[in-house]
Amino acid sequence: MKINGKEGARVMFDGEYASLKAIQRTCSIKVPTPKLVCDHPSNPGALLVTEYINMDSLRKYTAQLGTDIGRMHKHNESVMKKAEQSQSSIHNGGSTVYVEKFGFDVPTCCGFIPQENSWEDDWLSFYVRHKLKQQLDMIEQKSGDREVRDLWPQLERALPGLFKDIAIVPALVHGDLWSGNVAETTAGPVTFDPASFYAHHEYDLGIACMFGGFDQTFFAAYHVYPRQTGHETRNKLYQLFHYLNHWNHFGSGYRGQSISLMKEVIKAA
Repeated sequence: MKINGKEGARVMFDGEYASLKAIQRTCSIKVPTPKLVCDHPSNPGALLVTEYINMDSLRKYTAQLGTDIGRMHKHNESVMKKAEQSQSSIHNGGSTVYVEKFGFDVPTCCGFIPQENSWEDDWLSFYVRHKLKQQLDMIEQKSGDREVRDLWPQLERALPGLFKDIAIVPALVHGDLWSGNVAETTAGPVTFDPASFYAHHEYDLGIACMFGGFDQTFFAAYHVYPRQTGHETRNKLYQLFHYLNHWNHFGSGYRGQSISLMKEVIKAA
């Protein structure tokens, strides 16, 4: 049972519950089965109850983790291809409805800050409006950082060039796939604490490269998608969200890294 006594905790746990359910429906990687979300009985917070899993640090199953995350990312595309073959987007099993847009049915929290996941037809529009702009608006409200304010229009103009000639199929992502949110059992890898939504599959690889990141065993096993032109720069772009998010959670210690990434993406685009 996870307990959080802050106001807004119910939004966070509802998002985590929905994320765990969505990942389970892909039949790709083990996650704790969510059981219940409810308001805290004696304060403004909330509770999340899940299956108990006896986990240990990830060591033996790093490659399998890469394979399983790749399967999760591929799941929606596989549903699309099956739907095209059968001329139907719904499988009678009820778990394979093709998702055509980018977003999620509920807000999810990467940390404690709710992320707006309203559905969009276009990935870049979704990422700009509901990920980067939300974080930058919070920074503006808190500190009015002039350098960030000056860099943002340059970055926004540069972004379309990073996605030229790239077809992006919405992929269910974990949303917070860093090494602290994975582990293993005796049977294989497990992940937890997701902040899921439907995104460009490369999005998860941004944070996977941060904070020590995963080793090459993971990435070698993951790459079910061929790397496309501009992958390295988009990886920095996806890292940018997480550095901005850390700035908003933990303070200006993450300012320098955020600004450096903005400049690097602008220069490379």
